[in-house]
Amino acid sequence: MKLKPLKDRVVVSYSEEIDKTAGGIYVPDSAKEKPQQGKVEAVGSEVKELKVGNVVLFDKYSGSKVTVDDTEQLIIKEEDILAIVQLKGRK
Repeated sequence: MKLKPLKDRVVVSYSEEIDKTAGGIYVPDSAKEKPQQGKVEAVGSEVKELKVGNVVLFDKYSGSKVTVDDTEQLIIKEEDILAIVQLKGRK
């Protein structure tokens, strides 16, 4: 199954990273307040600044989680995307 987002929505695949301190203590999600990162998998017809394949940052609690083919993805409004990550060697 593949998702086709409507209007200004974006489908983003992501993985929740497990963080731990230098001493080996795992940091729970509730203690983290950093943006999350993911890859744009599909864009709606009204999306202007993003394209499939962009790596983006978004707020931790933005969007709606969905599971497609055993993979967690987010459906997010374009305006909730904080930034496009510029990977080295790409423009």
